[in-house]
Amino acid sequence: MMSIEHVAIWVRDMEAMKTFYEVYFQAKTNAKYHNKDKEFESYFLTFDGGARLEIMRKSGIDNPQQSESIGWAHIAISLGSKESVNQKTTQLVNDGYHLVSGPRLTGDGYYESVVEDPEGNLLELTV
Repeated sequence: MMSIEHVAIWVRDMEAMKTFYEVYFQAKTNAKYHNKDKEFESYFLTFDGGARLEIMRKSGIDNPQQSESIGWAHIAISLGSKESVNQKTTQLVNDGYHLVSGPRLTGDGYYESVVEDPEGNLLELTV
């Protein structure tokens, strides 16, 4: 049986990102991994249901002029109901996070909103 083990994302501020996913999505975090020789550090965040997100930081990975790159477009987080999507969207917007779109029913039948996390990565909140 095949499944995605985890998704990884480069971040600038690991502590802020870790806190964001813990507070808003109840992620459980492991101890920080730090490889001093490679100047690399990461956390694994585990969500209900077993999905995992690795947030990673490495010296020299920043490029503030580049806002997009080839790779993942967004992370979709299932919240279980339209009401939960509406509530989480409202909470995030009220707390100052940028709403990109929604909540709305898409042309292909998904109920979703899209918000940015603290570093501008897109989160699709869906049923």
